[in-house]
Amino acid sequence: MAETISNEDQEALILDTLEKFLERDVAPYAQELEAEDKYPEDIVGKMKELGLFGSIIETQYGGLGLSASTYAKMIERISRVWMSVSGIINSHLIMASAVQRFGTKEQKNIFLPKFSSGELRGGLALTEPDCGTDLQAIRTFAKRDGDGYLVNGTKTWISNAIYGSCFALLVKTDMEANPRHQGMSLFIAEKGPGFEVSRKLKKLGYRGIDSAELVFSDYRISENCLIGGKEGQGFVHTAGGLELGRINVAARGVGVSQAALEESVRYSQQRKTFGKPIGEHQAIQIKLADMATKVAAARALVENAASSYDRGERCDMEAGMAKLFASETALENSLEALRIHGGYGYSPEFIVERLYRDAPLLAIGEGTNEIQRLIIAKQLIQRYPAK
Repeated sequence: MAETISNEDQEALILDTLEKFLERDVAPYAQELEAEDKYPEDIVGKMKELGLFGSIIETQYGGLGLSASTYAKMIERISRVWMSVSGIINSHLIMASAVQRFGTKEQKNIFLPKFSSGELRGGLALTEPDCGTDLQAIRTFAKRDGDGYLVNGTKTWISNAIYGSCFALLVKTDMEANPRHQGMSLFIAEKGPGFEVSRKLKKLGYRGIDSAELVFSDYRISENCLIGGKEGQGFVHTAGGLELGRINVAARGVGVSQAALEESVRYSQQRKTFGKPIGEHQAIQIKLADMATKVAAARALVENAASSYDRGERCDMEAGMAKLFASETALENSLEALRIHGGYGYSPEFIVERLYRDAPLLAIGEGTNEIQRLIIAKQLIQRYPAK
């Protein structure tokens, strides 16, 4: 009789395999690739072999079928080594999640196996030059044309835009809808005529992953690519995906924070001042204690949000809390790590310099931390009405 592997053993096996991959194929090259802002083609190829592009896609479609809890632990570990790699799968899996949760049976059968294998790889095309947090203000428009649509507009800051081949594209199908979100639709958009990558965007950090601007000029897309087969559902579909995205960003924050802590603990035992390692000075000990405590708290918030997601519960408040606290912790810990390293922390020869540049993205991406606070507050009021 075949022995059934438990969920705990499966998770341990996956995380162990991931750790070996990161140690062998990512860590030795991260600094150089990041400094050159060079796309990690070899790393992506190995990610396909490991099935990482199908992490949360159901096994019936060729995915690994992992829980959000296991996925969050994977993202934390990846981000400890090089945060950009986590972004390569995050946007892709938000797109896949939208199809898996809301797509038609035909859409699932066609696209999910290709997403799982990495044959089709891409991300989420939401942001526009004049629209970020306020998604209802998008102007990219899909006009009915026979058995399909013609899309015109511009998207910006799109992850995987250059090397990706397929995107969950948020558009307006009714510019006059009131409320505005009822005029929004989400499409599965493969690259083709009328779909142009206009320019690569330079960034302070988060290098290596390709971020670019997309321009649509009479780009024709089939009605069969409208997720769910019904117009006006795009905002709901996108909001559902952003819950997973915020858990991902929160897990990245834990990973960056943990890396900053580990580098600081190591350096504090090597660097000496006034005749002893700086780790024996109370000023440094207080910093390390605060950093470690915040990492533990951030990790607990991520685990709570991921567990809520796995239970199928609404978790925008939990994901918002995790994203808010973990990203702020990444900012604080990366700065403290730089200060602990002194002048060396300001040098690109040390990892903490990269962590310090990567961390600010986490306070902006998947909804700014200011908007997270509003989401949390509104959910508190809704969940605990006055009696």
